[in-house]
Parts: sequence; structure tokens; C-alpha cells
Amino acid sequence: MAESNPLRGFPRLRRAATSFPGNLHLVLVLRPTSLLGSAPSPSSSTDLGFRFSQDDFLLKMPVVMLRSVGDLLRYIDENHLTSDFTAKVEYCQSDWIVLRTLQAIETFAVTVKEIAQLLQGFGSELSETELPDEANAIEFLLHSHTHRYRQMKQDDIRSVLKEGRLLSSNLETVKASKRDIEEEREIQSDMDTVQLLSQLRDMEEAFDGFFEKHHLKLQQYLQLLHYEISFQQMEEVLERLSAQEKGIASLGTTVVQTEQLLRDLEMLDKHAEQEEMARAQVVILHGHQLAANHHYALALIIQRCNELRHLCDVITTAIRTKRASLTRTRDLLLRLEEALRWCDEGAYLLASQMVDKFQTREGAQEALQYLSCHQERAPSALKNSQDTLSLEFEAILTPQLQSQVSMVTEKLNSMQSMIRNREQCLRKLADMQVRPIQLVAPRPEPDQTSMRCKSPLFSPKHIEVMHDYQGNRSCLYGSTTETDSEAEDNPEQVTHVMKELIATERIYVDELLSVLLQGYRAEMEDPSVSNLLPSALRCQKDVLFGNMPEIYQFHSIFLQDLQGCLETPERVGACFLQRKEKFQVYERYCQNKPRSELLWRQCADSPFFQECQKKLDHKLGLDSYLLKPVQRLTKYQLLLKELLKHCVEEHYRCELREALDSMLELLKSVNDSMHQIAITGYQGDLGQLGRVVMQGGFSVWISHKRAAVRMKELARFKPMQRHLFLYEHALLFCKRRDEDNHDRTPFYSFKSCLRMTAVGITETVKGDVKKFEIWYSGREVVYIVQAPTVEVKVAWLTEIRKILTNQQRL
Repeated sequence: MAESNPLRGFPRLRRAATSFPGNLHLVLVLRPTSLLGSAPSPSSSTDLGFRFSQDDFLLKMPVVMLRSVGDLLRYIDENHLTSDFTAKVEYCQSDWIVLRTLQAIETFAVTVKEIAQLLQGFGSELSETELPDEANAIEFLLHSHTHRYRQMKQDDIRSVLKEGRLLSSNLETVKASKRDIEEEREIQSDMDTVQLLSQLRDMEEAFDGFFEKHHLKLQQYLQLLHYEISFQQMEEVLERLSAQEKGIASLGTTVVQTEQLLRDLEMLDKHAEQEEMARAQVVILHGHQLAANHHYALALIIQRCNELRHLCDVITTAIRTKRASLTRTRDLLLRLEEALRWCDEGAYLLASQMVDKFQTREGAQEALQYLSCHQERAPSALKNSQDTLSLEFEAILTPQLQSQVSMVTEKLNSMQSMIRNREQCLRKLADMQVRPIQLVAPRPEPDQTSMRCKSPLFSPKHIEVMHDYQGNRSCLYGSTTETDSEAEDNPEQVTHVMKELIATERIYVDELLSVLLQGYRAEMEDPSVSNLLPSALRCQKDVLFGNMPEIYQFHSIFLQDLQGCLETPERVGACFLQRKEKFQVYERYCQNKPRSELLWRQCADSPFFQECQKKLDHKLGLDSYLLKPVQRLTKYQLLLKELLKHCVEEHYRCELREALDSMLELLKSVNDSMHQIAITGYQGDLGQLGRVVMQGGFSVWISHKRAAVRMKELARFKPMQRHLFLYEHALLFCKRRDEDNHDRTPFYSFKSCLRMTAVGITETVKGDVKKFEIWYSGREVVYIVQAPTVEVKVAWLTEIRKILTNQQRL
């Protein structure tokens, strides 16, 4: 119920509405009936000029305006009104305030209890929360807990504290207005209840401390989770680095491979040191920072830092050790390569010395001087024994490297032995005067000097010289004996021959691959040197190198076959016979030789070849290596003869003898093909005439049916000297011409060609057993041919009959 002065009653009503423990349902307003009338309240007499409107209260409850106390009694019993309204109830304002204050204290105590329960529940929820394993979930949990903490702090705790402070202020006011001691004591007891406010403050401080620890725990857990992720990622990176390091072999088998391994290791080391190791140090530093901030997982973080540091140290040590091992391996392989190069040069020197020069004292002395100079350039590996090398490189010497050291040492010893044998032979020849050997070698006609070979290495004389000279085994193996004589059982000599066969075969295969196929031939396809490539060489590698890739492919397999015979040398014959047909690749190589030689002569001075030779660091040009396949053939028959000499079992002797015959036949065929190169003046493709079956020099008379020509031929009593080439499809008559020049190589001037389809023979001619007739086109032309010996005549007639018989059968 409000007083009659609404001007003053309006704010009071609003404050009173908030002070009641329940909701207000009705407001009774008593006001004066006239402007100057007295109000029921003594204090209302001063309010003048009042205007009141129910809307001004803005209270959502019924408001009843009363004119008198009588109107008030209709709503309230007079026993419930105070004396101010002429009622009987005694009213004390201070008592009412005390009563209301006690009710507020009780309400505040309940609120404090509820707040305590709320804080305890929230704390239990935080303690029982299971932490997730994902960083995003931890960040979300941290954000939501912080938001709830701030909301509870702002909306619950601080509002109750504000209410408690207001209640405490009201109690102080009431206490100051009380004079009665008993009432003061009652108020004092109520002040004890207000101590809840202090408890609430302590509760707030405890809650703040608990949440601070919980918040720090969540933050450290999130930091640990991020650090674990960084550690795992770094560990995977370092393990990949370690795997890459382990993937690089610690030893190479060749200099090129070892240098490539060193380059790969340097790139890996640079990448590891500049990037991955730096990242690992950042992760380790981050771990130390977490440990310095008193992280709860201090032991785990220190352990992770130590693991990363250990992995970095292991990788760094492994790379350093592997680099030292590869460097030592490269040094060893360079020494071995130098030794092999010296042996290769020695083998080439022995093979390139001309037999005709040995027949004079000056030639033999000159050859001895060359050998002496070569001995002076002996590599350091030759000066050290195998045991010394093994001791020096003991740390890196694997069984494979040990095998290479042994192989090179044996090759060096073998080469030294061959050089000593050659020197002994040359010293003997230096004391003898032998008639020079007549060489068979080609040279173009005088009017075709542009077709001449610039280098004698391409001349056929090397075939015959190599054949004749290497056939003299006394220069390499001692005195010459017949292969069919009684065999001498000498295992050491057999082993020596086998090792030489395998070693020289390996050199040959390596030269075919590295020098020709990967050197010159591969460079012709390299775009970086295409500007140096002459136009005549473009798309002509198959002409220049012939079927050399096919030869390399065959000998790569043949080398493995020979290596398998090292312990059983008697099976070498079967090995050659098994690959007999494959050796025919040499005939195709020699048939292509004229085209290859012509192309080489056109481009020999090209900067392209000079650049390739410089890259390969060779003293000899490409033409010398193009002759390697021909030179290699002359070696097989020599080694087979020596094996046959020491083979005691008849079965294996038969195989070796058959293999020797096949290689001699192949050598003859190749020799014939090389003579074919020297033919000049033939208008056509010699390759279309088929395989060269035989070739040799003869005395020839010609008889024609035509009288004039016949009389002219009869007037010639002296025979013509002709060199005959018997092909599968034709017979060529050529004239041998010799010139006095620096290499003294002959050439064959073409005279006539007889197609075998129109050829006939008469095997006997009266008066001379070495003569036979070759007639052409139904005896239109008859050639009387005189062979050097009866054996040569029989051999030629046998081959001609075979060709004619095959033609008739076809």
C-alpha cells in the first residue's frame, strides 16, 4: 500500500517491489480528495499541484486509487492496518527493516550454498573431463572451459558478491540506528551470517586457483601434443634421410660409379645439413623452452630431444664415415684403372708392332725402345705388391675389391711377362738378318688417291701381320710345337693362358662399350655437341660403326661363358663351338668396312672426333679402335693352340682342335674381306657379290674366240699377274699394284668380273699340274690360271665346284 503522495511514492514503489520476497499482486494508492485537503500521511501536506496517471508507474499489476481510509477498509481488515490509518496494529519501521534484513540474509545464505554447489559441480566436470588426442579438440575444449569460467564468474559469483556487499551495508546502517543492547546483539548475530560473504570470496579465490591450474594443464597438454606431432614428423624425416644414406653404397666397383656415389652423398649431406638438421635443431630448441617453463611432461620432452639429437648424430657420423670409405675406394680404383690402362696400352703396343720391322736390326731396336719407354711409365700399383695394397686399403677391402686387386695384379704380372718375352724375342731378332716378309695390303689407284686410307691401322696388312706374327708363339709363349704332337700336362701354363684369355676378353668388351658405344657412338646422339657433328656423319652411325652393338652383345655373353671355364679350361673348345655361328658377326662387320673407312676418311679431321678423343683422354684416334674387332680375332687361334698343346684328354683335344679350325677359317674369311677393301675401280657394290670365299695371287693367260684378240693374246708369252677374288656369285680379276710410301700397302686394280652363272672349269691343262682353265660364256673367253702350288689349285677347284654345284641345285 502506498502513501497519498504519488510524486514521492513512485520511486518508492519501484524499490519496494524489488524488496518483497514474493510478487506484488495489487497496489492500493490513497490520495487526498481536494487539492488542499490533508492526506492520511502527515508528510503529504506539502505536495501541491499533483497530477497522477496509472501509466506512470509502469508496473505490471493492478493499481487501485482510493479517496479515503474507508475505501481502504474495503480491501484490508482494520486489524491489519497500523495506527497511521486509525487501526489497532502497532507498526515499527525499524523492526520491519530488521525482519526484512533477516529474510534477505537467509536468502543470501541459500544463494551462496547454491553457488558453492555450482562451482563444485563445474570443478568436478573439469577434473573428470577426458582429454582428447587431437589438437583441434583440445583447442575447442580450452575455449569452451574458459568461456564457461568467465560467464560463471561474471553472472553468478560477482552478482552474489554485489548482493552481499549491499546487504552488509544495510546491516551497518541498521546497527548504527539501534540503541538497545539486546537488539544490537541480535543484529550482531545476524552479522555473523553475513560472514558468508567472506566465505564466498574464499570460494572465488579457490575456484580461480583451480581453474588457473586446469587452464595451464590444458595449455601444456596442447603444447605437448603439438610437440609430439613435430617430433614424429621430424623423426620420419630423419628416418628417410637415414634410409637414403643407407641406400647409397659404401663401396663402388668402378671409378665412375664411386664418383657418382660421392656426388649423391654430397647432395644428401647438403640437403640434410642445410634443411633437415636445421629443422631438427629448431624442434630440439622448442623442447628445451618447454622444459624451462616447468612443463608437467618434462621427462618425456627431454627424452624426445635426446632421441632427435641421437638420430642427427647417427646420420652425420654415417655420412662422414661413408664419405671417407668412398674416397678411399676411389683412390684404390684409380690406381687399378691406371694399371689396367697401362696393360691395355701394353697390349696395344705389342699388337701394333709390325713384323716387317722386326726383320732389321734397327726395327728390332726401335721396338725394344718403345717397350722400355712403356715399362718406365709403369703405374704405382705395379711397384707395390698385392699384400702392400691390401694392407694400405684394408679398411675398405671387400671380397669383390680384393678380387679386383688380385685380377689387376695378375694382369700386371702377365703383361710384364709378355713384355719380357717380347723383349727376349726382339733381342734375338736384333742379332739376326731375316728377309723381309712380303706384305699384302691395299692401296687405291693413283687416280683415286682420295680413296686411300690415312692410317695404316685400317690396312689388310695388319690382318696378315698379326696372323703371321702372333702365329710365331716363340715371341709370346716359347718355342713353337705342332698342335697334333703329344700333349704336355702343365696345369700352371693352362691356368696362365686361361687368365690371359679372360682378362683380354674383358678389356675388349669394356673397350667396345665405354670407348665406342658409350663414347663416340653415344656422343653422335648428344644434342650438346650436335653443332660439331659433320653433316656427312648425321644418321650415319650404323655405317661408321657397322654392327658393333651386335658384336658387343655377343661378347658380353661370351665373356661369361669363358669365365665359367676358368676352373675347367678343357671345356673352352666346347664353348667356342657352341658360339661358332655367332662369330659370323665379324664377316658382316668386315663387309661394311669399306663404307666405314670411306666415311671415316671424309670426317677424320672433324672437331667432333677431336672433342670425343679429348673427353675419353685417348692418345689414339677412333680409327685405331675400329680395328679392335679385327685384331681380337687373331688372338683366339693363338690361345686355342696353346691350350691344345697342354690338353691330355682326347675328347677335349678334339673339341679344341675343331674350335681352332673354326677360328682359323673365320680368320681367313675376315682376312679375305679385309683384302676386298683394297679393290679399286669396280663400278658397283661388292656386297652384292656375296661372301668372299677365297682370294690369292695367280699367273693368268687369256684366250679369246675372236681372231684378232686371240692373235694378240698368243703373242703374249709372259703371263699376267692377277689377284683373284672368288665370291659366291662372281670371280674378280684384279691387278696388284705396289707403291713406295710410308706404309708400303698395295691395292688391287679391278680388271674384269665373271658371273658364276656363266663360268665353267677345266681341272687339268697339259704340261703343268698347277694350271687349270676357267672359261666364260661357252668358252668365249678362256682363262688359263697357274696356281703357286698344287695345294692352292686343289683348294680353289674344290670351292669353285661347290659354288657351281649349288647353282645347279638352285
